[in-house]
Amino acid sequence: MRIGLHQSARLEQRLVQSPQMIQAMKILQMSALDLEERVEQELEENPFLEREEESGPTSGEGDVSGVLTAAGEAGAPASEAPAPADEGEDTRLVERDRLENMLDTLELYDREYGDGTRLRPISDEAADRRLEALRNTPDSATTLAESLTESIAFLPLTELERGVATFLVHSLDERGYLRDSLEELAAAAASQLAAPISLDEIEVALFELRRLAHPGLGAGDLRECLLLQVDAAPEPDPLLRVLVSEHLPDIEANRLPHIVRATGHDMEAVKAGVEQIRHLDPAPGASFGETQADVIYPDVLIEEDEDGQFVVIIDRERTPRLRLSPSYRRLLNEHGNDPETQAWVKKRIESARWFLDAVVQRQSTLRRITEAIVRRQQLYLEEGVRGLRPLRMQDIADEIGVHISTISRAVAGKYAQTPRGVVPLKFFFTSGTVKETGGSESQAGVQQRVAEVVAGEDTSRPLSDDQISEQLQQRFGIKIARRTVTKYRKILKIPSSSQRREY
Repeated sequence: MRIGLHQSARLEQRLVQSPQMIQAMKILQMSALDLEERVEQELEENPFLEREEESGPTSGEGDVSGVLTAAGEAGAPASEAPAPADEGEDTRLVERDRLENMLDTLELYDREYGDGTRLRPISDEAADRRLEALRNTPDSATTLAESLTESIAFLPLTELERGVATFLVHSLDERGYLRDSLEELAAAAASQLAAPISLDEIEVALFELRRLAHPGLGAGDLRECLLLQVDAAPEPDPLLRVLVSEHLPDIEANRLPHIVRATGHDMEAVKAGVEQIRHLDPAPGASFGETQADVIYPDVLIEEDEDGQFVVIIDRERTPRLRLSPSYRRLLNEHGNDPETQAWVKKRIESARWFLDAVVQRQSTLRRITEAIVRRQQLYLEEGVRGLRPLRMQDIADEIGVHISTISRAVAGKYAQTPRGVVPLKFFFTSGTVKETGGSESQAGVQQRVAEVVAGEDTSRPLSDDQISEQLQQRFGIKIARRTVTKYRKILKIPSSSQRREY
């Protein structure tokens, strides 16, 4: 075997992503809020762009002194540029003509980006809806610790007792439980307050907190939390105490006959007791710090027009309308022969063109995809989940002539406002089951059928998953395995047959 160095030539083709392609893909993936932030960033970085609503000079007007300063940062200021030589004059004039053409092209992008037929105008009605939504937005939730700390100040406690109570408040978890034992809490409080703390002082502070906020506050587990609430009633029910202390697992498993035999009470008394327990609060601290649901801003709107046809509108309320800053045309007219100015202007023109092109492409792609979805899922818009049909991303990609990865990027994290509510665009892409009678049923449609079968069952003899599977086949021609029924039932949070049984 001979070892050595040698050279060889090889011809190959590679697809290299240009900066424009990378930027276009990133913008395509952005949600409405992300795009809004990206537009704000571009407005700060590129002086060629400005909001259309901003008042400013018309084309050919405006102060360009700040622009000249920015242009001079890349080299010598325009005012200090050397006089052009005669032999270079033609080259600079050609370059200036190229910049003029680039500006003309960019203005075409500007008009395309602001075309009212493509983007939804912000009407007075839309502005009113936005103002109303702002008024209805809840304030930030007060946490359990904040609420109790403020209230402790008004309790008739000594300084040390108030310190212990405050310590306990900050030891509660998000559900209002104390996971440490009283002994551990006393030791930790003594260390923090630099004073000896007894178990009695811990219990007194807990009593005051429960009296102040919630009787189940500061419990060690669910059983203790419920018992504290039972004992806090004006006339505690002995049966409730027995049910909570001895039969919580039986209640969870719906083993009511076993409870009847164990307690000696009749079924009606046990059922009444179980119902009262279900009205107790298992997490007394959760109500103080409820997490507000994230606000969803739809990227597209699907509305029904006067002719009963569904139309797709790209919502531009979250996307500011941009335009070229007119002062830069004057900059080119007055200082366009300077090489430094030409280079600076060219760089900004290209950046603005790439950005506007990417935004227009995003809006166009999103609209085409949504229009194709509407054509395939019109029954959903008319009937709801039952009308949803199986649909693959590849089907939409083939219809509009793009790669499936483009569909995946375009729908990721985006929402559509439809007559049936706001749904993720990915909601429309669902697998399905072939029906014996022909056609197919989407996964969401099958889940709804499962819920319908359970809703119509005899609650004294609830259907097993095998029986639900048989009912689906007999009533709707949908054949799925028992394990699939179990999976869908859990997704829908439907209890098992033993837990659904009513006595």
